[in-house]
Amino acid sequence: MLRILFVLFFLASASIGEVYSHEESGEWNCGSNSEIRVQVQFKPGVITLDGHADDWKDVDGSEFPLLLALDPDAENEYKGGKMTVKSLHDGRDIFFLLQVDGAYAYSKGNNNKCPSVALMFQIGESASYHNMGGCDEHSTSCTNKTCKGHEVDIMHFSIGNAIPGRLYGGNHLDNRDGNGGDRFGHLVDLYAWNPHCRYLDGIGPSGSANDSSAQNDWKGAWWHSSFTVHSAGFVEDENPYAENGKKGTYFFEFSRPLRTMDHLQQDAQFTIGGSSKMSIAFWYPVDDQPWHGSGHYSVDCDWVPFDVSPVTLLGKSATTSSWSVASAFSLLLSVAALCVSVFVGYQVHRPKSVPFTPMQDL
Repeated sequence: MLRILFVLFFLASASIGEVYSHEESGEWNCGSNSEIRVQVQFKPGVITLDGHADDWKDVDGSEFPLLLALDPDAENEYKGGKMTVKSLHDGRDIFFLLQVDGAYAYSKGNNNKCPSVALMFQIGESASYHNMGGCDEHSTSCTNKTCKGHEVDIMHFSIGNAIPGRLYGGNHLDNRDGNGGDRFGHLVDLYAWNPHCRYLDGIGPSGSANDSSAQNDWKGAWWHSSFTVHSAGFVEDENPYAENGKKGTYFFEFSRPLRTMDHLQQDAQFTIGGSSKMSIAFWYPVDDQPWHGSGHYSVDCDWVPFDVSPVTLLGKSATTSSWSVASAFSLLLSVAALCVSVFVGYQVHRPKSVPFTPMQDL
């Protein structure tokens, strides 16, 4: 019974409006910058997922102005500054760092009075950025059949109950229950067909297939530059972690496997050397006022392409460098074998001289 209540609780929070709630009016207009994109570099073994940005210093980033998602005019740009987005992969996992200036704002237990971020990825070929997938069905009629092709994958992190520097997201308890929730820090894994049809992974509306093996595949942490202690993370009793209103920069750091065990088109799947589409949302309690679901900023008014770089060795492409290394190794073995053959042949065929021994010495 408790498990059922817990699932229903998260279903309600995922589908009523805490993550996104669009109340749009008027005709949609978008002047997207078609030249922008995010490059996912290949750099294995350099990132520790702790919210600190020190280990990202040698990774190139892309800078985006943050515009209101429902009214993306320049006059509505986020006043705190632009967002820097960095990404890399290690051949197995993909990592993201979101860096944005903002005075420290934290109200424990109140997500809407703390900054919040979300990543959204295209899954279905017909899924649009606008209207979060763009399926025309209503919340009572959207299913994986009526909205097929409009699937989007969403990771949303609300930090009201998340301790700085600590990991949140996928955990044994929620994954055991077969859903994309996070009961500890609200770093949740969702999918959607439109703003009114969004659900935790593994959970769906009546008529849709559910998956008891679904998981939250994301992990993440956050930090703010105003913190005077550069540690592995605070503990809950140390709140307040800084003084509200203190200027600084927020850092949000995330990772997820390039490929997941999803069977129901609820996770985006990334391919090394391939391209995908994403968007990034940011909520901030401007003037200490709680934000509302549709009041978020976005890095663009359309999908932003991102490219997952091929695995590289010795500065060349994996195929070229692998061939070069193999060829060099084979050549080295061949030379060594030739040298051994010459030495053995010489030892076998060299003249054998027998020293003369006088008879009297025998």
